[in-house]
Amino acid sequence: MLIKRLFDLVASAAGLLVLAPVFAVIAIVIKRESAGPVFFRQERVGLHGRTFRIHKFRTMVTSGEGRGPLITVGADRRITRSGAFLRKYKLDELAQLIDVFIGSMSLVGPRPEVPKYVALYPAGIRETVLSVRPGITDLASIEYRDENALLGQSQDPERTYIEEVMPAKLRYCVEYVHGRSLWLDLRIIYRTVVAVLS
Repeated sequence: MLIKRLFDLVASAAGLLVLAPVFAVIAIVIKRESAGPVFFRQERVGLHGRTFRIHKFRTMVTSGEGRGPLITVGADRRITRSGAFLRKYKLDELAQLIDVFIGSMSLVGPRPEVPKYVALYPAGIRETVLSVRPGITDLASIEYRDENALLGQSQDPERTYIEEVMPAKLRYCVEYVHGRSLWLDLRIIYRTVVAVLS
């Protein structure tokens, strides 16, 4: 949708300009606490199955991803002190405004997954979910904003994610794709801001 892409472009550009001082503070805090890059880059699956490298502010120790599962669970020891704060208030996700600006992502859309988990999507659902640009936020992100804490209570977090959480989130993704509109996007953005602040 041309209107959606135009909205994403204008909003992400404005967001990057307005939040530049916040980005600078986050970058300084990250660098002061632990050695390594400011951004965490990871391969995700985007529109029509094309992969891209997502931007996030780094919240783990360097090479933390290689020291544990792809999902973060409860009080993950790989997460830094500043990283826990950034995750709590979803500030690490603000870096994805870069991905929205360049066109890899949208402000609202199904959250992009790593190839390992996308390969487990049922074929019909995978085609539907990947028919739109992935987003910074969506209905599933709002409903499962405490996902890490939920998985932390499981004896087998990855199995719980694959068998329970992921199918539920995919239902929200399919619901969004079938009913998507600019008005729905605005409602989801509003609900996301309220959820984070509360």
